[in-house]
Amino acid sequence: MDPLRRASASLGPTGLAAAGLVIFLLVWEAFPRFGLVNPMMLPGPSAVPAAFLRELRSGQWLSAVSASLSHYSLGLVLGALLGIALGVLTGMFRRVEDATSWIVRVLRPIPGLAWAPFAIIWFGVTPTAAVFIIAVAVFWIVFFAAHGAIRTVDRDLIEVADAFGFRSAPARLVKILLLAAMPGILVGMRTALGQAWMAVVAAEIFGVPGLGHRMIEASALLATELVVVYMLTMAALYGLLDSLFVTLNNWLLRWKA
Repeated sequence: MDPLRRASASLGPTGLAAAGLVIFLLVWEAFPRFGLVNPMMLPGPSAVPAAFLRELRSGQWLSAVSASLSHYSLGLVLGALLGIALGVLTGMFRRVEDATSWIVRVLRPIPGLAWAPFAIIWFGVTPTAAVFIIAVAVFWIVFFAAHGAIRTVDRDLIEVADAFGFRSAPARLVKILLLAAMPGILVGMRTALGQAWMAVVAAEIFGVPGLGHRMIEASALLATELVVVYMLTMAALYGLLDSLFVTLNNWLLRWKA
C-alpha cells in the first residue's frame, strides 16, 4: 500500500472530510493572499471571522437572520399546507385530478421567482411578497410529493380499510392514506426545505429586508467578506433546519422501525 493510501485509510471518513475541508480553506486563502485574485473580488476565509463579529455587534446580522427566518417559516408552512391539501385531493379523487390537470400543466413550469413582479404589484416590497414567492416555490414540490404518495398507497390497505368499515373518504384518509403516504410526503417536505431557502434569497434581493437584501447591500459596497458571512450563514441555517427535520422525520416514522 502506497503512503498516500495508507494515510487516507488511517484517517477514517471523518478525518478525511476534515482534511478535505482544511485543504479547501488553505487553497481558498492562498488565492487572495498571494495576489492571484484581488481580495476585494474574493476575500480569504481569514477575513470572515472579523467581518462576522462586526456585523454581529452592529445588530445587522441578527436582524437579517430574524427577518429571513420569519419569511422562510411562513412561506414554507403556507406552501406546504396548500400543496399537501391539493395533492391529497387529486390523489384521492380522479375527478379532481382531471379537473385540475390542465391548470397544473399551465402553472407548474412557471418558476416561483417569475411571480415576483406580481408579488410586488399585489403586496409591494414587503415581507408578505417574500412569503408569497416562497410559498409558490414550495407548493409544487409538496403537491407532487403528496399526490404521488397518495396515489401509490397499496390497494390492499384500502381494501382492508373497506373491510373494517372505513369507507368514507375522511375515515379512509385519516386511518389509512395519510399514514401510508407519510414517508413520501416527508420526502417532498425535505426537498421543499432547500427550495424555500433559495426562494428566500431570491425574494429578498428585490428589497425585502433579510439575508438576501443584506448581501446585495454588501456587494454594492464591495464588502465581499460580508457577502461570504451571509453565504455561510445561509449554509449553517439550512444545515441546522435540515438536521432538525431529519430528527422530526425519524420520530414521525418510528413506527416503521
